[in-house]
Amino acid sequence: MEDCVFCKIIKKEIPVKIEYEDDDILAFPSNQPEAPVHILVIPKKHIRDTSTLENSDAPLVGKMIFVAKNLAKEKKIEKTGYRLVFNVGPHTGQSVYHLHLHLLGGKKLDNSG
Repeated sequence: MEDCVFCKIIKKEIPVKIEYEDDDILAFPSNQPEAPVHILVIPKKHIRDTSTLENSDAPLVGKMIFVAKNLAKEKKIEKTGYRLVFNVGPHTGQSVYHLHLHLLGGKKLDNSG
């Protein structure tokens, strides 16, 4: 998508601090952090959200979760815990329509929602 901010980040048109990158995945800190550790893990393939996933995307989504798990270990939050979140649609606060996984941790997180 031409106007997708995450696609622009993937193309290096918008600079970010890269926490992880390979051929399929990019991870970087959220610009609106809700926790001391708040990293977005995104596929380089443009997918709108989980509602538009195809069966063939399953390995990619699994890889996103493993990248988040490894980043949690790297950030030393794996023992105290962390949250992984996919938001889907406007009622969840999704503002960028490019699939992304939030990795949140580093403090006790509120359980409301």
